[in-house]
Amino acid sequence: MAFAVTVDLVMLTVREDALCALLIRRAIPPFESSWALPGGFVQETEDLPEAAIRELSEETGIHQEAAHLEQLATYGTPSRDPRARVVTVAYLALLPAAPTPRAGTDAAEAKWLPISDLPPLAFDHAKILEDGVERARSKLEYSSLATAFCPPEFTIADLRAVYEAVWSAPLDPRNFHRKATTTPDFVLPTGRSTTGDRGRPAQLYTKGPATVLHPPLLRALPPTPK
Repeated sequence: MAFAVTVDLVMLTVREDALCALLIRRAIPPFESSWALPGGFVQETEDLPEAAIRELSEETGIHQEAAHLEQLATYGTPSRDPRARVVTVAYLALLPAAPTPRAGTDAAEAKWLPISDLPPLAFDHAKILEDGVERARSKLEYSSLATAFCPPEFTIADLRAVYEAVWSAPLDPRNFHRKATTTPDFVLPTGRSTTGDRGRPAQLYTKGPATVLHPPLLRALPPTPK
């Protein structure tokens, strides 16, 4: 049986201390006027990563080199798309400085929306987005992925704000500073500091060579119901 292949993108960034996802409001059926993840059909001559990179550029104007992009999962429930049998390969994109999005040809609107206050989503995009957010939350524990949300140079307070936004939980500033700066090769001091009229200068850091954190920065999980 023939079926179509699409790519969908879970694009995440931190805006105003909140984890946000890029959503589009569909201008065409099915689910016309509903919100959905950016994405589209894979072109005949495209490989899957090429399609994801194209969609990333078309929906945000950001090229792959400026974002962390990884394959998330494949979704192929037979009834997920009312048009036909469609299998989608989802990608997770983490963006440090997300621009104002522009709506594509089949979208009436495009917005960054906080994941804490999302509208109902078309297709099975709520599940895909949930999986992408959990992937990001989990990987922040044991990898240097948090730095993908940061500019090339950042303060430890900037980095802590990323963890707090993604994990939706406050962190103790002193404990976080100690863990971040003593975890081998996680962040490296640049020798420069912030300047400004308010507060004391803060030391600037850049991403270190580590991809895996030893020890990990573990989040506090909610208690399991009895």
